[in-house]
Amino acid sequence: MEYLNRLLANELELENTSNLIQKIMFDIIFQHVQDMVFVMKVEKGPKFRYLFVNESGMQKAKLSIDALGKTLQEVLPMEIAQSLQKNYEKLLRKKEIFLFEDQFFVDGGRKIYGETILTPVYNDEKSISYIVAITRDITQWSIEKNKIIESEQKYRSIVNNNLDAIFRISPEGKILEANPAATLLTGYSEKQMTNRNIYDWIIDQDLEKFKTLLEKTCFGYALESLDCKIMHRKGAQLIVHIKTVPIVVHEEISGLYVILKDLSDQAKNMEMIKFMAFHDQLTGLLNRRALHEHLNEHIFSPSSKTNEFALITIDLDRFKYLNDTLGHLAGDQILKRVAERLLRFQNERCYVYRVGGDEFNILLLHSGRKKADIIVRKVFSAFSQSFYLNSQEYFISPSIGISMYPNDGKDAEMLIKNADEALYRVKERGKAHYQFYRTEMNSVFTNVVTLETHLRKAIDKSELSLYYQPQVNTATGEVKNFEALLRWKDREFGDISPSNFIPLAEDTGLIISIGYWVIENACRQIKTWNALGYNDIHVAINISPKQFQHPNLVQFIQSMIKKYTIQASSLGIEITESAMNDTKETIPILRKVKELGISISVDDFGTGYSSLNYIKRFPIDILKIDQSFIRDILVDEKDAAITSTIIHLGKSLGLEVVAEGVENLKQVEFLSKAQCYKIQGFYYSKPLPADEIEQQFLAKNMLKQ
Repeated sequence: MEYLNRLLANELELENTSNLIQKIMFDIIFQHVQDMVFVMKVEKGPKFRYLFVNESGMQKAKLSIDALGKTLQEVLPMEIAQSLQKNYEKLLRKKEIFLFEDQFFVDGGRKIYGETILTPVYNDEKSISYIVAITRDITQWSIEKNKIIESEQKYRSIVNNNLDAIFRISPEGKILEANPAATLLTGYSEKQMTNRNIYDWIIDQDLEKFKTLLEKTCFGYALESLDCKIMHRKGAQLIVHIKTVPIVVHEEISGLYVILKDLSDQAKNMEMIKFMAFHDQLTGLLNRRALHEHLNEHIFSPSSKTNEFALITIDLDRFKYLNDTLGHLAGDQILKRVAERLLRFQNERCYVYRVGGDEFNILLLHSGRKKADIIVRKVFSAFSQSFYLNSQEYFISPSIGISMYPNDGKDAEMLIKNADEALYRVKERGKAHYQFYRTEMNSVFTNVVTLETHLRKAIDKSELSLYYQPQVNTATGEVKNFEALLRWKDREFGDISPSNFIPLAEDTGLIISIGYWVIENACRQIKTWNALGYNDIHVAINISPKQFQHPNLVQFIQSMIKKYTIQASSLGIEITESAMNDTKETIPILRKVKELGISISVDDFGTGYSSLNYIKRFPIDILKIDQSFIRDILVDEKDAAITSTIIHLGKSLGLEVVAEGVENLKQVEFLSKAQCYKIQGFYYSKPLPADEIEQQFLAKNMLKQ
């Protein structure tokens, strides 16, 4: 460089070229160089005085020709002058080329970034006489640089503060960088992980799948996997969600980002949610949803056509009474004890469920009727032992219904329904035993719920009606007494037997509203007949045991008699022996009925726990001999003797006796001989609607008179 300088100097000294070259160089520096060039004279102080400024410097620094010969402080704003002063002084101290960056504003407030190189010029005494300052506009470069820095900082902020572990790896799997979350996830520091292979943390079972994931990502695809496990430093396996992203620089994949989201707690929560979804909260047993899942699983399995199984439905007898008496907390404890006993039967082929309340199910796989029978007997044996609660002993019996796949249903709903139907029949017949489903159980209705739904709407739809069965006086031939019998003709199912809907009405409490409907319509019919001139008639209505205990019964009967302006003697009530069990409540009710002038009959006499004390203490007018005795009086000596005894007993006590269910002449002759002259049965007439009663009996009575 020094040689070139001397060569240039020699050339410039040549007279012919010196002035020309100097002029060209000066012109280039002054007019054409885009960098700002300043030549500053160094004076004592130190002070720095403008000696030379090129055209670019004049324009960009907004200097005029007047600036030449003046100091920094005389030309520039104080803040800028002070900043330059410090940098120039720094050059004097360093005594070597010095570079610095600064910024300033131009018209419109636009910020300009500058990079300045200060070069000292020494005199013969080796001291700095001049400083050459060349300032380059680096605004665009600075903006780009700041953008890169900002982008880098944003990236760093996202990566370093991300809750998910982020690894930057090479295409071969070497870890180049890891964020703080990665150290928390793996238990290793970033230094311990750097330059190690990420495959070291993947468990063997998932390694091939993970390698395939990275290989595909190296082809430019961002991918995800939801079920990968990694190994923590302390040996624990963590479930992670993995996302891989290719790093593309100049259209080349230089590496990968591997993002790991820890799903371990979420997996535990999911397991807990799944457990809660398929298990009963109180007992821990499988629940109704699990039962449906398991039934469908086995019904639709490939081997379902050859493997039968049993569905056992268990209901605890009188548990509601126990729950109401002891309280719900005690009831819950008993349910837990029941669950513990039933769990003894659970194994890989036997599953136990609590589907609600006091109802449990057992699914017995690969089982025929014989094996199901054995298991059910063992269940009863488990309940033969008492339950202890708060030092008190309690006995609980189960009622059980069983349906068999595929004979009793080929889908879950039908199997459950038919097992419930079998259970319903057990409850209907006295509880504490078990029964397999039989096809005829559902011969009329798809289920009891359907029947109940229709029954609740029967009154509003005017589907109920009263039929009347005459009671014939065989001594006189007169027909003045009738029993009102309820009939139901459903719009969908047609005529429904009272033996089907009356017990349901009792169980659901609908019998109260239905009973009131019967009382009112019987009174209305009596009024209609009275208006037609049939005054000397008597209609008996059946009162359910539940309705008999209802506090408003007597008041309602009285209001109906008044509403329809009929004689109380035209009305009678029939009650069964079961309604008279509680003598303290029964006697006052019967006396109030009697005070109204209404006759009282004991229906189905002799079939319950009959007591002569009832007849003695209660204001009864009529005994009705049940048809179960009448049916065989001609062939069974005991039935004949019982019937004769009841007739004699009634006569002796001054009670009228009526025989029900009489179907032939021989029975009429036997009863007449035994001095029972009131006969009711198909021999004379089946129950008939009111208009037919008028035509066949009431009109004839009028003619006889």
